[in-house]
Amino acid sequence: MENLRFIFAPLFRVWFYIAVFIAIVLLFPFIFISSLSPKTYKRFFYYAKIWARLVLFLCGYRISVKWHEKPKADGQYIICANHSSMLDIMLTFAIFPFPFLFIGKAELSKLPIFGYFYRRTNILVDRSSLASRRKSFDAAGEKLKEGLGVCIYPEGMAPRADITLAPFKSGAFRLAADNQITIIPATFYDCKRLLPYNIFRGKPGKLKVEVHSFLVPGEGDKKAVANTLKEDCYQLILQTLQDPLKSL
Repeated sequence: MENLRFIFAPLFRVWFYIAVFIAIVLLFPFIFISSLSPKTYKRFFYYAKIWARLVLFLCGYRISVKWHEKPKADGQYIICANHSSMLDIMLTFAIFPFPFLFIGKAELSKLPIFGYFYRRTNILVDRSSLASRRKSFDAAGEKLKEGLGVCIYPEGMAPRADITLAPFKSGAFRLAADNQITIIPATFYDCKRLLPYNIFRGKPGKLKVEVHSFLVPGEGDKKAVANTLKEDCYQLILQTLQDPLKSL
């Protein structure tokens, strides 16, 4: 069985990237036109959700979500989830109903075709550059003022396979405190197991998600509020990963 994994897992990963390409081609006229202007981003978001669900379907992934609290379709939130796989992007698009954009690593913009749309419709950050991090933080603040939501994977980058949850960066929580935006903590259980950053691992399966009760910024010193949000969010996701719900 182990030898078969070394054969089929790389083939499955190739199919995953083909599925991403197929879904983009099928939706190309719609996502291209709606990505041309920031004014049509909400329309692009609708097509991005279809793209994400199509990729997951083509790759044999099923979604199961445990909602402790549900967001409004016309609401504004900051999504914070653990990060471990390329599946995280599709899964986040697929389950949340309100328009949001990602603050994500600049390297993804180099991917063929996908990178073009990612670059045009999200906020890119070079995490090795302090100037880039500051610029992305300011850009995210502007998007929040425009009424859009934001998704930030607060670990910054996907951690090593042996790390359950890496320490959180402060950016998402500073944004929430500065702009009084509610945070949605979410735990992705299976992305690392089903499609990790390892060419010899990858398979279809069930993607279980737990969306926790929302974290609302308090009043007072914004730095202290941000630190409290960060610690509460981190402990909530960490404890959930360590003791997952059996009902999902």
